[in-house]
Order: sequence, then structure tokens, then C-alpha cells
Amino acid sequence: MNQPSIITLTTDFGLTDIYVGEMKGVIFQINPHARIVDITHSIPPQDLFAAAFQIDAVYQYFPDRSIHIIVVDPGVGSQRRSIVCQTAKATFVCPDNGICTKIFEREELIRTIEITNLDFCLPQVSHTFHGRDIFAPVAAHISCGVSLTDLGPEISNITMLSIPQPEIAEDRIIGEIIWIDHFGNAITNVLVETLKSTSFYTNLTIQVAGMKIDRLSRFYNESDIGSTLALVNSSGNIEIAVNQGSASSTLNIKTGEKILFLKTPPPK
Repeated sequence: MNQPSIITLTTDFGLTDIYVGEMKGVIFQINPHARIVDITHSIPPQDLFAAAFQIDAVYQYFPDRSIHIIVVDPGVGSQRRSIVCQTAKATFVCPDNGICTKIFEREELIRTIEITNLDFCLPQVSHTFHGRDIFAPVAAHISCGVSLTDLGPEISNITMLSIPQPEIAEDRIIGEIIWIDHFGNAITNVLVETLKSTSFYTNLTIQVAGMKIDRLSRFYNESDIGSTLALVNSSGNIEIAVNQGSASSTLNIKTGEKILFLKTPPPK
């Protein structure tokens, strides 16, 4: 059978409860040969922006035709639509709440289907758990070769988030902390390409939470243990870190906090 074999899960469910296990059980009932990959279940509850940044950072590393289920869904049970979005790279099964906004900044959207054919959902669809009752079975059916057009009508208007973008001026860039990772590193929405294209890369001062950082390090251990540093992370974002410590705890910073990049004159 010629079928996409990888189905990924990204949710805000955590792993304490049974919700992730229920979704996997539904998928295996429909496609016992599916290969399920947990991307993360630690998205902060209802945080659409965090989910949008996280799925955008990871989906590109999966094989083409992978199916990505994303369930961060504060509007579950309301009139918000359940959709399937297809790009040349992958298929995304998710609520229509803007969760794929960052992906569509990078990739062309080939088509979007509203899931209306309940034949591909569980017989009883709850008002509180569409991850199990709609998204998991739909993704499993797609992995078995079901055509997207069988799931419902194609639609052209989908919800997009207003993603915070850096404010760029001649002498400064104002960015924002968009994610705090497991190590307490603070990831910003400022890309290294932005610094290079605006000539901030070699001569700059970074200000965050009252702390000044006067250069970009190449790696964590380039600074003394316990010292605060800035570097380019594996996704190309500027990150604030503490060598062998937590920037989040040390600087008492959180998502949404502003970060300032000031252009400094080159040394004489």
C-alpha cells in the first residue's frame, strides 16, 4: 500500500492524562502500520503563538508527505472549523485558528479542506475533544490513502494569526521573546538573517531585562559558567542563554518580553 507512514502529534495536552494515548489508539485502530511521532505535548495551554512557532521549526525536518496533527484548540466545540491544509511538503490536520500561520509564510498552500464528512470521524464527536474524535481519525484515514476531497469542500479563507514581527529602525531592532525552552533559554523572533541584512551582526549591543550583552557567542561554553550570553540557535533565531544555567530564571524573563538590539559603531 502506497501511503504516508508518518503521523506527528503536537498538542498542549501534557503527558499526565490519557488524551495523547487516546489519540494514538484511534490512529492505530484505523491504520495499525502508522508511525506516530510525538513532537511535543508541552505547548503552554491554549498558546497558539507558541504552537505556530514550534511546528514551523520542526515540520521541515520530516520526510515529504508526513501528516502533522496539531491540537492547541481553545475554540473546541464552537463554530470554528476543522481543516486539513496541504503544501508541497506536508499535510496539516488542525483547527482553523491560525496555528499554521508561520508555515504558510514559508510555503505555498496548495489547498485547504474543511472537514465536514463525519464518515471519517469517530461515531460520537464530543464538544471537548476533537483531537481524538476528528483530527486523529481523519489523519489516519489520510495515511491509508483517503483523498482529501472526500473529507469535505475546499475552502479559500482560513484564519491567520498576527505574528509579532521585529520592529526594525536604522539604529535599533526591537524583538520579542517567543519561547522559553526546557533549559530556560529565551528564543526571540529576531533571525540571524535579519541582523546580517541590516548590518547589526558584527557591531551590536543587546539589552534584555536590564542586562547588556555586547556580542554574539558561537556556542554556550564560549562564555564563563553562569554568565549570560546571546547566540544563534539551531533554528537561526537569536537566543538568550546562561551557560549551564537558566536565562528565564536568572533574568526573570518570559514570553512576550521585549528585547532591544542597538547598533554600535565599529571599533576604531
